[in-house]
Amino acid sequence: MSLKSVSALFSCVFYQISFYETIRIMNQVALYPGSFDPITNGHIDVIERSIRLVDRLVIAIGFSYGRTELFTVDERIEMIRKEMKSIFSCRSGKIKVTSFTGLAVEAAHEHGATIIIRGLRDATDFDYEMRMASMNSVMSDGTQTVFLLASPSVGFIASSLVRQIASMGGNVESFVPEGVAFRLTEKYTENSVN
Repeated sequence: MSLKSVSALFSCVFYQISFYETIRIMNQVALYPGSFDPITNGHIDVIERSIRLVDRLVIAIGFSYGRTELFTVDERIEMIRKEMKSIFSCRSGKIKVTSFTGLAVEAAHEHGATIIIRGLRDATDFDYEMRMASMNSVMSDGTQTVFLLASPSVGFIASSLVRQIASMGGNVESFVPEGVAFRLTEKYTENSVN
């Protein structure tokens, strides 16, 4: 067998491994956990890229008993479902929106997800998420964390900053979907009246 034949054979084998690896990933369920209080254009960016990688994506809203939240879990589920239907109409069947109260790895197991999706905006996110991914891999056999870097156009957006701007009457339409911006204005108007 000539060197050229070996090289061609190696290329074909490598391609097939890559192809089958891609197929394996496409048959996976992924969990994208977060507070989503509210969902931002940064979250939408991660969701859009995630549904290209996996067969089904579960967006899971984590509930924390000690945390003060602007929107209830039910309100967040409603907002996210509405945005998913609007933005990803032809692919919305690939997306499930739910909530959870325990650990993300437990929620992943409950929904048959073997991948946890995490978005990274900067080095601070990476340091925290890397430790969390390591802890999750120890607690759950076979669950992998996939990090998606934020697109430059949305990498600076944080839900906490969006809430702060909205609470001061600022325009947040550049940071969240239009329907969410309306709900933020409505929520802060409602809170200022009460």
